[in-house]
Amino acid sequence: MPLIRHDSPHQRLTARLRAAGCVFAEDEARLLIAAAPTPAALDEMASRRVAGLPLEHILGWAEFCGLRIAVDAGVFVPRRRTEFLVRRAAALLDTWRQEPAEAGRPAPVVVDLCCGSGAVGTALAALASPADAPIELHCADIDPAAVACARTNVLLVGGEVHEGDLYDPLPEGLRGRVRLLAVNAPYVPSADIETMPQEARVHEPRACLDGGEDGLEVQRRVAAGARQWLAPDGHVLIETSRRQAPQTAEILRSHGLTPRVLRSAELGATVVAGAQQFSR
Repeated sequence: MPLIRHDSPHQRLTARLRAAGCVFAEDEARLLIAAAPTPAALDEMASRRVAGLPLEHILGWAEFCGLRIAVDAGVFVPRRRTEFLVRRAAALLDTWRQEPAEAGRPAPVVVDLCCGSGAVGTALAALASPADAPIELHCADIDPAAVACARTNVLLVGGEVHEGDLYDPLPEGLRGRVRLLAVNAPYVPSADIETMPQEARVHEPRACLDGGEDGLEVQRRVAAGARQWLAPDGHVLIETSRRQAPQTAEILRSHGLTPRVLRSAELGATVVAGAQQFSR
């Protein structure tokens, strides 16, 4: 008598995704099954994933810092390593909270530059308890699709989103008041784009990946304008690669900021912090 197999839908989908090269096939199958309203919808979603679309674009959200961040098709998907940028930014905000309280002191201004979906700013706002020490959050991106997506996330935590090139769309009233400038600008060298996974190089805008010949062109522009916007004790935190970190640090130093390289072995992440003055 032939052996009859009683494969579950999860097992069948896992096998299908694994055959297509999905590294986390079991987890992805579970998420797709939970999101699909009908078997036909599940098959369509699975077909899109097998074809190489990012899982997050199919689901419509990405998990980031314990939150579900809305991510529309064609918008940069927040990476887990960028959670390190959020952690370091949150640590600086905690330092601010420990300062002696002053009557009428305004909430610290936080700017998420090159914000994409607004994941970094949204996570920071979610970590800041309104009853404790809220933040004044502003996010900016040049891509209209990213700005529309960011508004879905950022408005829920009381922030504002601005469309334009780097600092250009920020309200003038923020100049000289930004306590924390968090930046996940593109830093992949142009020649390396073609070596990236299909999910990124085909389905995410090149502008959010391509950092120019050495990967640092946008970082240079960010550093050049940072001191005009930072408060006297403000900080800029820029995600970069381990290999590029010394160059990123030198870029910040050349624009009058005191740099410090921060690394997370757990997340494989590197952030360079630049300060008007370091208190820690």
